Amino acid sequence: MERELQPADVRVFIVDDDRSLRESLARLIRSVGWDVETFAGARDFLERPAYPGVGCALLDVRMPEMTGPQLHDWMSTHGVSLPIIFLTGHGDVAGGVQAMKRGAVDYLLKPVDSDTLLATIRAAIQRHAADQVRHRQQLDIAARLSRLSRREREVMDHVIAGELNKQIADRLNISLKTVKAHRARVMEKMEIHSVAMLVSLCEKVGIRSRDPGV
Repeated sequence: MERELQPADVRVFIVDDDRSLRESLARLIRSVGWDVETFAGARDFLERPAYPGVGCALLDVRMPEMTGPQLHDWMSTHGVSLPIIFLTGHGDVAGGVQAMKRGAVDYLLKPVDSDTLLATIRAAIQRHAADQVRHRQQLDIAARLSRLSRREREVMDHVIAGELNKQIADRLNISLKTVKAHRARVMEKMEIHSVAMLVSLCEKVGIRSRDPGV
């Protein structure tokens, strides 16, 4: 069971070349219990070791050397999953549309209202926490799948397609007893007790049941 996320478990990263704004945003965010790290530019942020926990990043759009959108692109390319909230002093509608298309949580105009910012950060944190839970589940399911032998995986594919043991035996040209044995090992290694649970686990990692006739 996942432990309930606490404010102290969360970290918000602020990347903005305006020192006074960084400090005021940090004070606001710390006031609700979230941890904060601030950076004067994208390069400083990239020098930080990867953060494995739950959080989000507030990125200024216009920064020297590397802009907020460029940093966002780098993070996406390198598998950094932190949700992004952009802050801009310029009402660039086209830039906002592009940012949202690329997965940003929001594109907020400076000076941003405190309640709006905190609500947006909260939404980003909730999204990231859910993504991390989903990712851990996928890793766990993948580890279970890796235990299956080639034949067990074949039997599993037919099971989630809704085929009966006799049909599987005919398709794979093996005995009914062998099918039952493989099926039992699949259930044991996948740590589940029903076909419905097996189908659900497989769907979470992109394995879909196919037409039994294929």
